[in-house]
Amino acid sequence: MKIGTLVLDNNLVMAPLSGISNLPFRLLARGMGCALVCSEMVSAHGLIQRSEKTEKMLCSDPKEKPLSIQIFGADPDIMAEAARIVESKGASILDINFGCSVKKVIKTGAGAALMKTPKKVEALIKAVRKSITIPLTVKMRSGWDRSGDQALRIAEIADACGVDAVIVHPRVATQGFGGTADWSIIEKIKTAISVPVIGNGDIKGAADAILMQNTTGCDGIMIGRGAIGNPWLFSQILSCFRDGEIPSVSLDQRFEMMKQYVDSTIRCQGEKRGCHMMRSRLGWFVKGLPGSNKFRESIKRIASEDETIHLIKSYLNDLQKVSVQNPTATP
Repeated sequence: MKIGTLVLDNNLVMAPLSGISNLPFRLLARGMGCALVCSEMVSAHGLIQRSEKTEKMLCSDPKEKPLSIQIFGADPDIMAEAARIVESKGASILDINFGCSVKKVIKTGAGAALMKTPKKVEALIKAVRKSITIPLTVKMRSGWDRSGDQALRIAEIADACGVDAVIVHPRVATQGFGGTADWSIIEKIKTAISVPVIGNGDIKGAADAILMQNTTGCDGIMIGRGAIGNPWLFSQILSCFRDGEIPSVSLDQRFEMMKQYVDSTIRCQGEKRGCHMMRSRLGWFVKGLPGSNKFRESIKRIASEDETIHLIKSYLNDLQKVSVQNPTATP
């Protein structure tokens, strides 16, 4: 898939997930074959005010490239300046958020609130487009009603203003992540604009990705919540596209991934903060396994990397013993 001047290895993209898609998580996705990873949503105001916390969100690693940085805001001049900062930090793509429906974002006129004001959207995209040379994308929802008319209008504006791709999550702003995504809106937008369209929403398994592409004609597929605790989803989708097979994930692979995640998180965040984050995030990887509740309890107070790795190895050892004693068990 090609986005502007950037040629990707395949058409799989990792969604920007607030509080989740930091550098360590993005490295996992890239390791599993995801062609393009995206940052968490970054405040344009925070960037131009040189907020240390906001600037840390731009932390990157050559191993994760290409990287898309998503920014949000409502003022064209501020967004343009923030976009220049993002480009100067080495981002491969800049993405504008038109889809966030969180109240603190909406009340500033940013995110999905902008979908009600096409003229503001046009001014904002034009300002950002003029300020950078790297590819520019926009990510949106259906809008504020189920017709998808707002999304179609914004997509047409984006196309006319020189955006290089449009990402569509076809849920209305008031849905959050509830209900189902209306993929027909992706198809409608795909037939209406000239730039690549990337579909997002309800990709829980490889079969979903195949179905979305076949039914909507979308150029790319963005995976978000389906990859939490399951970064293998990217490799499974690629395998399914290539030869129709969906490879299983062994216990050893699952637990090796957990150790990698611990290592990269601690290197990025430091041992104290990294372990604190792992207290909740390691639980993502063991959902549905025997004894997973006990494991989640055991990691609630981890304070060192050694302790964390010891608990991971001990849990794997327990599971392997169960498999040996009962070969028909399905961990």
